[in-house]
Amino acid sequence: MKAVAYSIKQFERELLEEVNQGRHSIKFVEAALSIGTADYAKGYDAVIVFTNDDVSAPVIAVLAKLGVKFIATRSVGTDHIDFSEAHKWQIKVANIPAYSPQAVAEHAVALAMALARKLIPTYDSCRDYDFRVEGHMGFNFYKKVVGIIGLGNIGQAAAAIFNGLGCSVLGCDVCRKDLPGIEFVDIAQIYQKADVITLHVPFNADTRYLINKESISQMKTGVMLINTSRGGVINTREVLEALTSGKIGYLGLDVYEYEKGLFFEDHRYSTHKDAVLMKLMDFPNVVITPHQAFLTKEAVREIAISTIENLNSWENGLAVGKKPEAWDSEMR
Repeated sequence: MKAVAYSIKQFERELLEEVNQGRHSIKFVEAALSIGTADYAKGYDAVIVFTNDDVSAPVIAVLAKLGVKFIATRSVGTDHIDFSEAHKWQIKVANIPAYSPQAVAEHAVALAMALARKLIPTYDSCRDYDFRVEGHMGFNFYKKVVGIIGLGNIGQAAAAIFNGLGCSVLGCDVCRKDLPGIEFVDIAQIYQKADVITLHVPFNADTRYLINKESISQMKTGVMLINTSRGGVINTREVLEALTSGKIGYLGLDVYEYEKGLFFEDHRYSTHKDAVLMKLMDFPNVVITPHQAFLTKEAVREIAISTIENLNSWENGLAVGKKPEAWDSEMR
């Protein structure tokens, strides 16, 4: 099978080539998929994409006219793909069914730990050769209440870590799940009781702006909010207001509502900076990483293996596909 892989980093190329072993003819493109780059797929059977690629209806229509029959995304989440348009053009779509949920869960906990112990401002002070401890007091996670919204593989992996820290873990999901170490509650109870709230839900019509002014008003003053799912799950401007007022005491983000065209690229010398993101990063109680929770050796290898397996299945005429996820699915 002939495929074009968009938004490819060198470390991904090396692993995909290693796993592929020359079976499929893959063209690697550093640029993201868009209307302007879709022509790279002319004469190819499949495109391999990632979360920040534009796989909207207009782009899919162009791909179909170029002869593309398959779309494989190197992610669990598929919110960046217009399924209706793909179905219209009889293009099959496949995702990564699952990969190292521990990678994302550990990153979520790492963000929480960094915030709780003020590691970033402390590190900055030490770099300036200022070793005073005033202003760097943190808090224990032991006996704190952690609320996990979304109990898929990643949410469960995060719960296990927080349990290990001695936390009381509350969890909610659209489907009731009786899981060890997690007290299943409704989402309102998480808002009311949790000292730390971590989000592990896909982005869809039900979860868009799940965290907004109304839901924030139900939370404890000084709550810690962690998001490693999708940026659109929180209303960023309303979260910014809650940070300013002190209602939200700590914020850890691996995703950002307006990250497309921003994350995964070097913007150090850009004359235009995202104003909302700059305001967020001005807060000492905010830690932001650029959608890298998945980025471990183990997880990236699993993604490469699953991507090639999807191509293998299509080449062999086997059914493989993906429908838009339910709320209790994972997405990365």
